[in-house]
Amino acid sequence: MNPAYQSVFLTLKLAGVVTVCLLLLGTPLAWWLARTRSRLKPVVGALVALPLVLPPTVLGFYLLLLLGPNGWGGQFTQWLGIGRLPFTFAGLVVASVLCSMPFVVQPIQNAFEAIGTRPLEVAATLGAGPWDRFVSVSLPLAAPGFMSAIVLGFAHTMGEFGLVLMVGGNIPGATRVLSVDIYDQVETLNYARAHWLSAGMVLFSFVVLFLLHRFKARPVVNP
Repeated sequence: MNPAYQSVFLTLKLAGVVTVCLLLLGTPLAWWLARTRSRLKPVVGALVALPLVLPPTVLGFYLLLLLGPNGWGGQFTQWLGIGRLPFTFAGLVVASVLCSMPFVVQPIQNAFEAIGTRPLEVAATLGAGPWDRFVSVSLPLAAPGFMSAIVLGFAHTMGEFGLVLMVGGNIPGATRVLSVDIYDQVETLNYARAHWLSAGMVLFSFVVLFLLHRFKARPVVNP
């Protein structure tokens, strides 16, 4: 692949994989947060939202220690036979999933909470089981929340810098994502390429936000 497009392709690949992982992990977590009355809810909610206020370099530093050769996470992955995760694409995925978690879980949680209990109670009186109520009632009604979660999770992963530099480093074709590539070009005074990459990020961010606001502005059509 042309080296000029390596970081762009790697960034899109990372954002796509992380978004899918976040939907698989974040949907049951958001459902639990929306429905539970457990005393653990504030603790779990705070942990999910922690990346919103924590500097990404701090999170990346502790992930580097956790997944390193002396961390229990690194020892566990070596015991599984998959080696160490820092400075690999898999390590970038794990770190980005944790960092982008609130941008996916919170919109889905808000959508589930907005549904309320009445539609589920009506479905239950018609004989629908728990799984059927979740798939046939909750998921369709929460579709706008899922759309926001996908857009925000994908866009945030694409723009992350400090965390991916700390955990992934700057390996061309392996861990050098777009934000790191821009930083690298500025350091080497290659402002033309840095400008080309940065302008692409600005355009992408605008299109994402435009589509998100356009989608939210669409009138809701009741069946």
